[in-house]
Amino acid sequence: MDTPNAPNSEAATPPAASVDVNGRLGVLLEQIAQGDQAAFAEFYRLTSRRVYGMARRVLIDPELSEDTTQEVFLQVWQNASKFNSDAGSPLAWLMTISHRRAVDKVRSSQSSSDREAKYGASSQDIAHDSVSDEVGNRLEAEAVARCLGTLTDTQQESVRLAYYGGLTYREVAEKLNAAVPTIKSRIRDGLIRLKTCLGVS
Repeated sequence: MDTPNAPNSEAATPPAASVDVNGRLGVLLEQIAQGDQAAFAEFYRLTSRRVYGMARRVLIDPELSEDTTQEVFLQVWQNASKFNSDAGSPLAWLMTISHRRAVDKVRSSQSSSDREAKYGASSQDIAHDSVSDEVGNRLEAEAVARCLGTLTDTQQESVRLAYYGGLTYREVAEKLNAAVPTIKSRIRDGLIRLKTCLGVS
């Protein structure tokens, strides 16, 4: 899906024309409910910027916002027949769906981050998880501090934030202005060096 962030005529619609826009969207929803793909394409053109904007405000992350926007329009395609004009305008209905989807995505992402922080990143194998357990639970603080000094500055900072600061990989990446895969790689390599230094098998 193309990121719906290019300017379009709908974005600049003045308040006086909102009734006309909602009227048009209402007609399009009726056509979408009948399986009209052209109507769906027009509905998307008129509203995708708003949906993406809502998702972006809630999620911040552009990629998650794009995913959420796709999910919203899939829901529109599947549930256009459920739109009830007596309950509100088409835009209000669409924005409600968008907000709920974005909030659900936040909850899902947070749940995933919590699991990741608790059990380690899924991309790391059991050996690396064992290293972090050994470092955290079985080795003395003095030895750990000494071995942390053998890491590069970037590895040390990443490991400290993740394992002593309690941050998720995504939070570490945001704090250090780096990509999540880069942070995972730094931490993985750092843990390997700690393993060697501490003699953990």
